[in-house]
Amino acid sequence: MNKKTLFTLFFVAVAVFFLCYDFPKDKEYLHRDGFIFGTVYSVTYSNPENKDLSLQINSALEAVNASLSMFNQESTISKVNNNQPVELDLLFLTVWKTGQYVSDCTHGAFDMTVAPLVDLWGFGLKNRDVVTDAEVDSVREYVGYELVVLEDGVIHKAYPEMRIDAGAIAKGYACDVVSDTLEAYGCTDFCIEIGGELVVKGLNSKGVNWHIAINKPVEDSLCVNREIQEVVKLTDCGMATSGNYRNFYEIDGKKYSHTIDPRTGYPVSHNLLSATIVAPDCMTADAWATACMVAGFEKAQTWIKNRRDIKGYLIYEENGELKTWKSDDF
Repeated sequence: MNKKTLFTLFFVAVAVFFLCYDFPKDKEYLHRDGFIFGTVYSVTYSNPENKDLSLQINSALEAVNASLSMFNQESTISKVNNNQPVELDLLFLTVWKTGQYVSDCTHGAFDMTVAPLVDLWGFGLKNRDVVTDAEVDSVREYVGYELVVLEDGVIHKAYPEMRIDAGAIAKGYACDVVSDTLEAYGCTDFCIEIGGELVVKGLNSKGVNWHIAINKPVEDSLCVNREIQEVVKLTDCGMATSGNYRNFYEIDGKKYSHTIDPRTGYPVSHNLLSATIVAPDCMTADAWATACMVAGFEKAQTWIKNRRDIKGYLIYEENGELKTWKSDDF
């Protein structure tokens, strides 16, 4: 067989390959954003049919809002807090069980019964005012994750005054719920972000892992300063960041952070400025990020080192300098 014949056969084979092989079509990435839980959300995703899933995304978010929003008087959590009869939905039960697990692991650094203290210090449903030690002592009586139990689908509280706050875990869980929704419609590549908590799956529109920025902890209660501390490349996980540099207020020159230590009843005051946690799901990352901010740098570092289910990136202050620490597998 001569060279010309070989070349012809090769050309035909290549032509047949390109005609018959079903190459994947270019993916179209859709973007949707909006407002939920008192914050903004952003969803970027692709799916095999390039279908607009706005209604499905909104439905998932509204379901979480109907279950876990303290600002919705008809929500499941509001009825629990108001001691009204209510059938606990799966969303509430999932968050409650995860929250109680993290509470056990952190000896109460994470505690969903912190709501009365959050209100007392002006970060919840009530306006802030001068807080006395006597008020803290009187409210702390109604705070303690071990004082609330779930039996036969019913929440039993040691005191009717006790109230549950899912604010430190609900946004993360909402990301997970939207993630499940997108996957149910065939999406394999997406990034979901709600108020700084996020879930990423697959690859971005450039075909690489999602690039996620960790903000520098610059005091900025108006959220206009968005300096980047570091960019991480992630896929198939959840990430949450907790910090005291945005949500705070000052009275007579003293700063009060929104992170309340349920064990003491007072806003935290230590050198840990920001805790970013990566976990298999965002609900877990959200809860652990809060626990780390409550406990401080040394304890947070120990937790992250000793656990396989979380990875961490901590920003802290030492001798007036901004420093960072991250786990080996971050």
